[in-house]
Amino acid sequence: MHKGVLYALLAAALFGASTPFSKQLTGRVDPVMLAGLLYLGSGLGLATWFALRPVLVRDSTPALVPKGDIPWLAGAILSGGIAGPVLLMVGLVNTPASSASLLLNLEGVLTAMLAWFVFKENFDRRIFVGMVFIVAAGALLSWSERPEFGIPWGPLAIVAACLCWAIDNNLTRKVSASDPVQIACLKGLTAGTVNLVIAFSLGQQLPELTTVLTAATVGLCGYGISLVLFVLALRHLGTARAGAYFSAAPFAGALISLVMFGERPGIAFWTAAVLMGIGLWLHLTESHGHAHEHTMFEHEHVHDHDTHHEHEHDADVDINAPHSHHHVHEPLTHSHEHYPDIHHRHDHATQPQSK
Repeated sequence: MHKGVLYALLAAALFGASTPFSKQLTGRVDPVMLAGLLYLGSGLGLATWFALRPVLVRDSTPALVPKGDIPWLAGAILSGGIAGPVLLMVGLVNTPASSASLLLNLEGVLTAMLAWFVFKENFDRRIFVGMVFIVAAGALLSWSERPEFGIPWGPLAIVAACLCWAIDNNLTRKVSASDPVQIACLKGLTAGTVNLVIAFSLGQQLPELTTVLTAATVGLCGYGISLVLFVLALRHLGTARAGAYFSAAPFAGALISLVMFGERPGIAFWTAAVLMGIGLWLHLTESHGHAHEHTMFEHEHVHDHDTHHEHEHDADVDINAPHSHHHVHEPLTHSHEHYPDIHHRHDHATQPQSK
């Protein structure tokens, strides 16, 4: 299995697992306060690791976000860490739970649409059909009754939240070569602070210390570490494909709920599981390869020496171990199978060879 796929599925599993654990906290913590604690726990936990990593990890040389990419990261934090959560809370007030669950599946669709048609990420018929199966599975899994939208502002706010997160995913891909811990840390701290400010302004109170620590731990695993893995998936797979694999998160949550709460899935769950399996199989068995040209460009990220990294180093750099430094990619033309990763964001003027 490609490591980018593994990163995406692990991210989905951690995020999906956070749902049943968060559910146990909803009766003790107000929703907006809980969101703040989850995000802030993520940010503070990753900040602690970020500070201790140079001491605990030998030869730790992460590629920090360069100044030129800060606008992309700021846009991602603004859209996904601030606007998205606020719009979701506004939308949930006036939207039935069944409708909200269905509408939240739009994030994957909008993420792929933006990646394909705005940011020009490559896709073919197989990937498109796979995405259709995956989205259908998510919609079926969340369907419990006929949606009754009532006041339209609630659903519109949830759709707007999904669009914000889709923008966030695509902008984060722009900085995915940089340190994923730094990226996820900044997102968590920002989103957590904003949600807590909203919660306090609504008169909500902090719960007892044990509940705060529990929520922070769930947030660190389900939001923080999950986001670190998702950024790595973006680096290796591109936005649409990483988002497709991440759509498996509800199934991880559902499976854990079966154990924690003794729930018994119905026909809809198993049908959705089959649809999800077909969609993931279409993506996993993708083969995309053609002659392509790499133009000269510069960036920094953790890398090994391979076909795309044949450059000189100072004598003190161990080229046999993963390392990070600013490097130049010379022009190169070759042919091999690849994903739209950070080294393969080229245009496809002609139909690529894909099967």
